[in-house]
Amino acid sequence: MTAHISAQPGDIAETVLMPGDPLRAKWIAETYLTDPVCYSSVRNMYGYTGEYRGHRISIQGSGMGMPSASIYAHELLAEYGVKTLVRVGSAGALAEKLQLRDVVAGIGAASESSMNRMRFEGMIDYAPVADFGLLRDSVDIAEQQGKNIHVGQILSGDVFYSERPDLYRKLAEYGVLAVEMEAAALYTLAAKFDARALALVTISDHLVHETHLSSEDRERSFADMVEIALAAVTK
Repeated sequence: MTAHISAQPGDIAETVLMPGDPLRAKWIAETYLTDPVCYSSVRNMYGYTGEYRGHRISIQGSGMGMPSASIYAHELLAEYGVKTLVRVGSAGALAEKLQLRDVVAGIGAASESSMNRMRFEGMIDYAPVADFGLLRDSVDIAEQQGKNIHVGQILSGDVFYSERPDLYRKLAEYGVLAVEMEAAALYTLAAKFDARALALVTISDHLVHETHLSSEDRERSFADMVEIALAAVTK
């Protein structure tokens, strides 16, 4: 057991989907996995393991933001031998072309966070990127399933209620598609532990159009993203 996950050795699969919301972890496990077992509920951050089409899969909530996601990702990778992490969460659109319900696969994750600057002693602006194989498979699967997916740079923000919307406009000018809060940390830790990582996010809010999904729409839209992720990790 670790400080934040109460699983025993062998309880967690080598492949883990990571939603931020622990209740969404519960919903994914109960909706998609066969015979899911809850291996941890420390701090109500639920983790489950079950099977999906003959493959052993775990679902682990990560909480909001890079500090929280880093705790769970580090413990999964360092202590439980996890080899594949896929974030499945929500994001706010920065690019005009995106629509609500679209899925974005983050090829790389920019950030204003100081986490990686501290990691590299202020010497390097490390560029966290996704695993190419997972990215390619996810895009292929989404297209086969007729789901709308975009691939590009995303922003992993430290601040949810930003006081600098002008920076979002500048980022959009440089091709950043959407903002979320965890991918840069996930990609960095996966690289450190020689694992695979990908962030798949659903556009739940459009920061340019000032529109958002209802709670019912979020549930249906997130199903598309989860199904792409599950198909990609079991391909």
